[in-house]
Amino acid sequence: MGRETELIKLNKPVYILASAAVGSSKEKEGPLGSYFDITDKDIKFGKDTFEAGESEMQRLALNTALKKARVHHRELNAVLAGDLLNQCTSSTYGLIEFDVPFIGLYGACSTMAEGLALGSLLIDGGHFNKAAAATASHFCASERQFRFPLEYGGQRTPTSQWTATAAGAAILADASPDINCPKISEIMFGRIVDKGITDLNNMGAAMAPAAVDTILKYFRETGADPSDFDMIATGDLGAEGKRITENILLSEGLDIRANYNDCGLLIYDLKKQEVNAGGSGCGCSAGVFCGYLMSKLSSGEFKNILFIGTGALMSPGSVMQGNSIPGIAHLINIRVD
Repeated sequence: MGRETELIKLNKPVYILASAAVGSSKEKEGPLGSYFDITDKDIKFGKDTFEAGESEMQRLALNTALKKARVHHRELNAVLAGDLLNQCTSSTYGLIEFDVPFIGLYGACSTMAEGLALGSLLIDGGHFNKAAAATASHFCASERQFRFPLEYGGQRTPTSQWTATAAGAAILADASPDINCPKISEIMFGRIVDKGITDLNNMGAAMAPAAVDTILKYFRETGADPSDFDMIATGDLGAEGKRITENILLSEGLDIRANYNDCGLLIYDLKKQEVNAGGSGCGCSAGVFCGYLMSKLSSGEFKNILFIGTGALMSPGSVMQGNSIPGIAHLINIRVD
């Protein structure tokens, strides 16, 4: 018999000891530029290819997070990581030097939330003491894998989103010397939701129904009020997906607009930067969470947030075959005492 509830309340809190965000010059120029630990004008991050640059971003993010947490990589029981490239190759090559158990994930743009959730469960179950969640994405690498080579010069539609060239990593632990350390207390894994969207340039519309499904489940199961949270952050629906999410939730009697935002809208300035409907990619929500949101939690400005990682579960093969684009949304509740 299945569980009566899809909400998982951890038996004991799982602490986020530290996190780090890495981005390119475009992310540095955005509204959250100061929250990135490392940025580089070289979009290849000193490597020969875009893909190798993506791996380097993930290596830098994990190294920086470990240093901030004062944790040696040998103390990690595992790294949970993934990306958008075929078979999660940027994670594999970027993290190979750490020589710790590796759990490869694919949740598209929801990968950061998925890694945090699974790592928390392994720690809560007593199997791990420390783990890391990490992910990255790269605009140039993603464009030529899922759409067209940059040299093609294709027109971007108003609903299209800009894949962030960014990475994020967070260190999870079963204990913290800081009583005010942000901690994960609740998790809700999403269900696959497919509303038949086939437009590769409208990821927001494809992912929004999954975000609605998870958010509705959470508030109906917990009885919580949106005002209980300093921020409800999806990642990353962009302008189109955020609008759809708000409208559907309103039709279901749930109004989250007062403190709801989306990582795809937070990371860029839509008026000044040419990103159309906003940001996307694994590194978008990872960079916003590991940089901006964690900074607000660590400073005490935010005490209680919902982080809902949203992903479009497609592949280059499924796109070329004309398949619809299913969505997923995983939710995490992070609190500070």
